[in-house]
Amino acid sequence: MIKVLIVDDSATVRMLLTQGLSLDPQIEVVGASPDPFSARDKIAETDPDVLTLDVEMPRMDGLEFLRRIMTYHPIPVIMVSALTEKGKQITFDALDLGAVDYITKPSGSHGAAGLNEMLVELRKKIKGAACVNMASLAKNLSQKPLLRTGAKSRSTAMFETTEKVIAIGASTGGTTAIRDILSRLPGDMPGIVIVQHITPGFSAMFADRLNRITNLQVQEAVDGDTIVTGRVLVAPAMLQTRVRRSGGTYLVECRPGEPVSSARPSVDVLFESVAANVGANSLGIILTGMGSDGANGMLAMRRSGAMTIAQDEASCCVYGMPKAAFDLGAAQKQVSLENMAQTMTDLVKSQWKK
Repeated sequence: MIKVLIVDDSATVRMLLTQGLSLDPQIEVVGASPDPFSARDKIAETDPDVLTLDVEMPRMDGLEFLRRIMTYHPIPVIMVSALTEKGKQITFDALDLGAVDYITKPSGSHGAAGLNEMLVELRKKIKGAACVNMASLAKNLSQKPLLRTGAKSRSTAMFETTEKVIAIGASTGGTTAIRDILSRLPGDMPGIVIVQHITPGFSAMFADRLNRITNLQVQEAVDGDTIVTGRVLVAPAMLQTRVRRSGGTYLVECRPGEPVSSARPSVDVLFESVAANVGANSLGIILTGMGSDGANGMLAMRRSGAMTIAQDEASCCVYGMPKAAFDLGAAQKQVSLENMAQTMTDLVKSQWKK
């Protein structure tokens, strides 16, 4: 049984979340607090496994409360956010501080269907959060990249057609892991395409935040974008993203499609397209995340001659997707998050030599 504490200043939201979460026999709501001070006492009293936290709270804002939780009583926290620019900004700040995941409140126009969809997703995220390795999360958070304020360095190779493609897939804990990797990479890396399981409305801001901490040029992918040296394309939410070849150029396709491996965008979809269109000139990397999305696609990449790497268990926030890939024989080796960027750089220099 997963013990959950709800923290939200709205009595209506507390009631709806309590009722919705209690429908799952694996989840027990042990309390519902209106503010951080009440929540502090409830944490001591009930010792919850997972906390849901509204981003905007009275008496103490959600970010400050999250800071204190991560300092004095680290537990998995899922942020409950409004789908506004301010809400999205606060959500990413919370992920940087140690929140393991987030979910958006449905607007009034979505009605009961929107609420039910949100509750189904929240129950899934709570089960994932309960599996989080908090020691690994704390270590990863301690290695924060510096915000880059000056112009990015540019080599003559940047934005030239890439001969090789790096494909990265991640889910729970991936925003922090991807941030860590990109902050350590040089600006002349081969073109990179990323699928991070992400809520609609958040992928553009995620790309923008990554763009501030790396020498690479990061942007949300648009259908038809070229994959070039020094550029990182982040798959947009709700669209399946594939790599295809057009003459001597690699492009991305970002199109509507059904969920694959319960995800849209799906890591499997990206990896399978890379296997078919790039083959031995590709590098596949699967990072922290719940479930098995990406395992089959990575196996296709390996069979096509690609290099394939999974994040190791010790450094994963959730060792689900990497484990599935490694157990399937899809990942050739496992690498810690701390060493991932250097491993990628070394492989590029050695032209993928095994």
